Amino acid sequence: MVRTLKRSGAKSMGCFWVEFELANNFDVMKAAAGELPSREVRRVRIRGLVDTGATRLVLPLAVVKQLGLPETDKIAVRYADGRRTMRPLVDNVHVTLLGRTSVFKASVEPRRDSALIGAFVLEDLDFVVDPANERLVPRDPKMLTAELAGSEIPVLPRRTRTKRGSA
Repeated sequence: MVRTLKRSGAKSMGCFWVEFELANNFDVMKAAAGELPSREVRRVRIRGLVDTGATRLVLPLAVVKQLGLPETDKIAVRYADGRRTMRPLVDNVHVTLLGRTSVFKASVEPRRDSALIGAFVLEDLDFVVDPANERLVPRDPKMLTAELAGSEIPVLPRRTRTKRGSA
């Protein structure tokens, strides 16, 4: 269950706090295959700021260490105040939010104590942000929905086969 928390510091429209769960996806997969007891899956419940102006998932370094996620790359980040820097990138972050799950990459912030949930996560989990009521709403409560560009896929005419030498 995800609890929406009071605003406390989030001042811009489309920003509010939720609690959600993170896990090491390698552990989740091992547990699913029966190779690791489910109680040994490294999991963390964390507070996250839903921010429609952010793009990615951002995690505190302490949480990344607790989950045992290795750095896989570096990523250039740009803050709202215009500053730019490079940050570590981790992969295989298993996110459970309002009963929906997916696996993401996340940038790592050494001095954060909460997560930042950006548009990529919200889009992939198919949530619509209700900023007036400070909550996430599944676009379709029954299932994830994918929107595809272009309403029709062109169908090429079938080629007829002919015998060699005949036209």
